[in-house]
Amino acid sequence: MAYKILILGASYGSLLGTKLLMAGHDVTLVCRSQTAELINAEGTEVRIKLKDEDAHRAIRSADLPAGIKGGRLDAKTPEEVDPSEYDLVGLAMQEPQYGVHAIWTLMVRIAEAGVPCLSIMNMPPLAYLKRIPGLDATKLERSFTSPRVWDRFDPELMTLCSPDPQAFRPPEEKANVLHVGLPTNFKAAAFGNPKHNAMLKQLEADIAAVRLDGPNGPCDVPVKLRVFDSLFVPLAKWSMLLTGNYRCITASEPRPIREAVHGDLELSRTIYAHVDAIARRLGADPADQVPFEKYAKAAENLLKPSSAARAVAAGAPAIERVDMLVRLIGKSLGMENPAIDAVVATVDARLSENQRLSA
Repeated sequence: MAYKILILGASYGSLLGTKLLMAGHDVTLVCRSQTAELINAEGTEVRIKLKDEDAHRAIRSADLPAGIKGGRLDAKTPEEVDPSEYDLVGLAMQEPQYGVHAIWTLMVRIAEAGVPCLSIMNMPPLAYLKRIPGLDATKLERSFTSPRVWDRFDPELMTLCSPDPQAFRPPEEKANVLHVGLPTNFKAAAFGNPKHNAMLKQLEADIAAVRLDGPNGPCDVPVKLRVFDSLFVPLAKWSMLLTGNYRCITASEPRPIREAVHGDLELSRTIYAHVDAIARRLGADPADQVPFEKYAKAAENLLKPSSAARAVAAGAPAIERVDMLVRLIGKSLGMENPAIDAVVATVDARLSENQRLSA
């Protein structure tokens, strides 16, 4: 059956949205009015490199390749959305955006409608953290820009999907274009409800079945949805974020992820191992985690600063604070680390300056 899926965020969210469209499901992207008008007029374009092809392939929602029975795409502003019309909500905005009034009021309607939510934020929603046994989510609230947004959500209706694929909007292009730089998989934890897990598994299978015409016949399309029973599989991203993404933020100009990781590889290894150890103390199995060597290898090709670092450099007064979240969790477990403290202090200082300048 075809599901109706609402995705908050038309930038990174268009990647998951395109995969769902190609699998035959209907997608609504929530965004600003100008972007919604553009998407409703022209659709979206996601550029992705297929295996054994040198150039990126443009996948346009308005003109899906032959052989694919696509779903329907539209875009709406937050005020236009009735959440009760949807089977699943994808949360694909940056965490600070949920504090904006129009988004906050939509989130209230989503919670009241009882629609299951799949977050593809780096920052796990507070409602999801409440599902982790032994973790006191109330002590983690100061790492969130607007913690009260999550109060109405049933934790069993909230799950987390690790946003491992790397993608960005090319600055010279329109707002409906997304370029995928690293086409890895979305890794989702299961819901607390078997019915909603059956939907996730169906989406997983539908996305996996999609093929595009290639030079040697039908070929696989990268960026799958993988569903896991473990709550901790998406937390494997934390080690990568603390080792690379947040260390792109410096006292001056941002540095590429490759430099942040490989500039001092042993320090990077130490940070990575410490964050992995925090996840294991919470209950993660080592099999849930990505070996440091595999991450370091991938980081060799990450030649741009992280989105968090670019946002700070552009003057953003708030970003997702996974660095602070991990530090607070580590402190609650008696697992503090001076290198992580230094990362948090650097980010705090840069954001404080941005807030001063924007006041």
